[in-house]
Amino acid sequence: MDKPLSEVFAEAAQAWVEAEAAAQILDDTKTLIMAQKQTALGDLPVNRAEQQIKASADWYEHIEKIVEARKVANYAKMDLEIIRMRFNEQSSREANARLELKMAP
Repeated sequence: MDKPLSEVFAEAAQAWVEAEAAAQILDDTKTLIMAQKQTALGDLPVNRAEQQIKASADWYEHIEKIVEARKVANYAKMDLEIIRMRFNEQSSREANARLELKMAP
């Protein structure tokens, strides 16, 4: 038996919220991680430290994680919108069917 669309929508919405939160924490901590890495480099001018960090494999991996997490969140949002569209299509079909019944002789 298929689940009601409202339940499917709720599950998809929860998945999107979780994926969005995962992406957001990575994005929000980017500045913190940069500051921690700059501090670890010691007494180096900020622009030079930032240049070294951004050129590192670690920083590249962190950016890749952010992009991948955002992609996952976007796919989850897309799934949510598809379910919303299915609901609207179903509602439209039901409204048309009711109208046809009223118009029938």
